[in-house]
Amino acid sequence: MGVPAETASPPGAPQHVAIIMDGNGRWARQRGRPRTFGHRAGVEALRRTVEAAGDLGLRYLTVFGFSTENWTRPPDEVNALIDLLRLYVRMDLDRLEREGVRVRIIGDRAGLEPDILDIITRAESRTAANTKLFLTIAFNYGGQCEITRAARRLVADVAAGRIAPEAIDATAFAARLDTADIPDPDIVIRTSGEQRLSNFLLWQAAYAEFVFLETLWPDFGRADLEAALAEFRRRERRFGAVVS
Repeated sequence: MGVPAETASPPGAPQHVAIIMDGNGRWARQRGRPRTFGHRAGVEALRRTVEAAGDLGLRYLTVFGFSTENWTRPPDEVNALIDLLRLYVRMDLDRLEREGVRVRIIGDRAGLEPDILDIITRAESRTAANTKLFLTIAFNYGGQCEITRAARRLVADVAAGRIAPEAIDATAFAARLDTADIPDPDIVIRTSGEQRLSNFLLWQAAYAEFVFLETLWPDFGRADLEAALAEFRRRERRFGAVVS
């Protein structure tokens, strides 16, 4: 996926920002409301963040929308989380298409309801030509599941003679991940004060910078994103090497 020079990230800014959107339930509980109320508020925070990312000149934004582990939550909350994808696409797809945002959904699509698959196809196809901001939504996604699927693809390619076993390396493996044509994240932001990856982009985040914010996701906005980017610029990235 090429990055047009005229829309490259500003100097010192990360090319790819990934966000674990956490804290919807606590935000709702603080207000005496059900968790589903917090999830709906989280959609508004996502809308603000996508707009801010575009305004700040970011190239890639990946958000963790629904994990493979979320299926273990109570059925009403699972349904509410799934409804958020329906809600976001229905309310924002026209604007995203118009403003140059390319939408991509990664994760395991097996077993998803037909209308969700239709929403995914519609969002991806309608925005396929956009290049201003690449928005990736991880839906029914888990890093371990993604790595397992990539391993199966690699085994199938070896069995079919498309690749020799001795040609398998990190590059060949990464090419079979859901994020094959997306650069690895430079920074992973997690809201709500929790400090763990929760099975998000396990392979891709090997050398990402991590920024953990106390802000609950429904309260997240441009100022929080700018603060995280400022922290990123203060970091010295060595990628395992020694900087003299």
